[in-house]
Amino acid sequence: MAETTRDTSIGAGDKSLRDKVYEALRERIIEGGLEPGRRVVERNLAAEFEVSRIPVREAMQRLETEGFLTTQPRRGTIVSRVGVEDTAHFFDVRENLEALAADLAARHADAAGLRRLEQLLLGARRAAERGRARDLAALNADFHRQIVVLSGNPLLQDLMQPLDGRLRRLFRLTAEPGDGPLMCGEHEELFHAVRSGDAQTAAHLARRHVANTRAAALQILAARAAAEGPEPLSAVAGR
Repeated sequence: MAETTRDTSIGAGDKSLRDKVYEALRERIIEGGLEPGRRVVERNLAAEFEVSRIPVREAMQRLETEGFLTTQPRRGTIVSRVGVEDTAHFFDVRENLEALAADLAARHADAAGLRRLEQLLLGARRAAERGRARDLAALNADFHRQIVVLSGNPLLQDLMQPLDGRLRRLFRLTAEPGDGPLMCGEHEELFHAVRSGDAQTAAHLARRHVANTRAAALQILAARAAAEGPEPLSAVAGR
């Protein structure tokens, strides 16, 4: 079975051109089609997507706000690098919000939501067994998103939404062969705590899981940064 790919085309639909461009660029960054450090040029993207520069500019501004793009003096806009310090800040926030989400999910999850959570867990286990790294990263991120949905707290969902893409990107950049069984095992423990309504255990397991993910991700990013040395000037996106 082929790995899942997400549709990033700019086609017909109800969404605005700005939203379509935003989603296409966001997915391209998350999936690695635009690698860290690569320049992103507004006019080239407008030509590629066959739209005016206005929706591209608006999409790029939103992506910069969310941390996917960075504007640098004399260099323009580039795809943000995933650095050790920024990732540590990300985990500081995520650890506390994920624990809160798990606590609330254990208190408020309904049967339909739990079935969906279990389906994601089973899908991730199958992806791990078959070595489908891209599917595994997406399903693991979806599992965390579903925990937030089960919290039943709209404000928490709004706070976590901008972190979702960063989480998926981080999973893809730092996944190691053999990580799947451990990740799925920790998710299974969390699922059982949520399903049983044990809010205290669910929060503890969520916090521990994020802490474990944090340690592994920071170690990989630090080693990669040391090996790569000074950042290169990348090619222009769209040329």
